Amino acid sequence: MIFYKTEVEIDKIRKSSLLVGKTLAEVAKCIRPGIKTIELDRLAEEFIRDNKAVPAFKGYRGFPATLCVSINDQVVHGIPGNIELKDGDIVSVDCGVLKDEYYGDSAYTFEVGEVKPEVVMLLKATKESLYKGIATAHSGKRLGDIGYEIQNHVESLGYSVVRDLVGHGVGRELHEKPEVANFGKRGSGMKLKEGLVIAIEPMINLGKYNVIQESDGWTIRTSDRLPSAHFEHTLVVRKNNAEILSSFTEIEEIISKQYS
Repeated sequence: MIFYKTEVEIDKIRKSSLLVGKTLAEVAKCIRPGIKTIELDRLAEEFIRDNKAVPAFKGYRGFPATLCVSINDQVVHGIPGNIELKDGDIVSVDCGVLKDEYYGDSAYTFEVGEVKPEVVMLLKATKESLYKGIATAHSGKRLGDIGYEIQNHVESLGYSVVRDLVGHGVGRELHEKPEVANFGKRGSGMKLKEGLVIAIEPMINLGKYNVIQESDGWTIRTSDRLPSAHFEHTLVVRKNNAEILSSFTEIEEIISKQYS
């Protein structure tokens, strides 16, 4: 069943989603060579709880952590642990919170130190594809239009779109209907209506789109071991545009300070 949200519900999702952005900004402050991913996870959990919210991922279907931290060829669902980030890594950090009975969800892929130019370009293209998908997520369009815009952009640059993992609705549940694929045909799929809240999250690979699951039962990585990037926003469908409910602003303010 598809749940269309009232303005009161949208405001609650917005508050949860903005808290995710603030959490990822706190994580951004600490991303550097030598830090253990479990340290990032502890920091995020403490920040979320200090803001009177609950980590959405921790315990979700048995997931053991607050963040999904996925490094280099890991696409999504990486479990934080004692692994240390290294100079030249990229790391996708996916975070969700539950506050006032509604969820927020967002993800950002960070550079660690000096990253190879071809990998930096992958990140740039992936984030561009996210915004191209968002730009078409307004009333009267269809789900396939979102996927088409993402797929068309990244494939024109020589990258590939992960097929096995998709975006989703967001609300009282972390994952609601509909599924939002990052590939598709124009004019196909469910028609978008005002009040639909979805998370769009392109997962784009430098090499082939094939992925496999690691033995931990969670981590998804590329089958060819080439890097993958992941960016995610939660948004609501409006009449003439999509309103983004999450934010990268504070994250990118931290990143710009680090590079200045």
